[in-house]
Amino acid sequence: MDVELRHLRYFVAVAEELHFGRAAKRLHLAQPPLSQQIRKLEAIVGFPLFVRTSRAVQLTTTGELFLARAKRTLRLVEEDLEEARGIGRGESGTLRVGFISSCMLTQIPGLLREYHRTHPGVQLQLHEAYTSRVVDQLLRNEVDAGILRDGGPREGLTVRTIAAERFLAVLPRHHKLASREKLDPRALRDEPFVMFPKEAGTLAYSRTLAVFADAGFEPRVVQEGPQWLTILRLVAAGLGVTIAPACVRQIASPDVICLELKGTKARSEVEIAWRDGEERPLVHAFASACLA
Repeated sequence: MDVELRHLRYFVAVAEELHFGRAAKRLHLAQPPLSQQIRKLEAIVGFPLFVRTSRAVQLTTTGELFLARAKRTLRLVEEDLEEARGIGRGESGTLRVGFISSCMLTQIPGLLREYHRTHPGVQLQLHEAYTSRVVDQLLRNEVDAGILRDGGPREGLTVRTIAAERFLAVLPRHHKLASREKLDPRALRDEPFVMFPKEAGTLAYSRTLAVFADAGFEPRVVQEGPQWLTILRLVAAGLGVTIAPACVRQIASPDVICLELKGTKARSEVEIAWRDGEERPLVHAFASACLA
């Protein structure tokens, strides 16, 4: 015969009440079925759990030991059930998120902080990479969600925009155009440029070039940098100018100046992405938090 959880619950109730009538009332049972189930449990254990008299019910030595074990078992089962419920609600588990570095200059850190506050049972594993690499990680199931910059539509992925940013021109502080309040991109036609490599993100690269396409020219790229901090330091050193999402202003040093651009509608988008057909509540809860 197998022990069922109800046997343990019945036993604990009788052991705590030391009275079959009160235990039956607590369990919303009639007393005879309760007594029958306790006798069945004693038969499974092979030893009496209670000493019954006409006046009192007492635990045997075996019953006292079994009571601690029964309470522990019920507690562990409840903890396991709650963990499963948490996973079902997207409130616990491990979530692997790929992200691009520039998103940390936007509202994303605040979103991560709020998500961590409201989902303390979720272990976030963050992986920094270029947009193109994060997309590959998603498609290879190496991460569960990705925060991209200008990832755009991708076969096999669902991509949603979190925020859109305008572009700024970034020049050395003592550049001849640095004193202007706003800058027409056409004024940069003959300037050398420092930019991200195209392989970091094809759409991100083309959206940056769209600023110049509107102005009727293609920039002359003389240097490439893997991170915005590197690019800004190269601009500060006088190796060229660049076009950057507005968030980059936050890490601009006094050696460079960021100018608003006029005459262009080009925007850079920060996005959340996950695999098509994703069913886990954990992933959808994170996406919803980012898009709230």
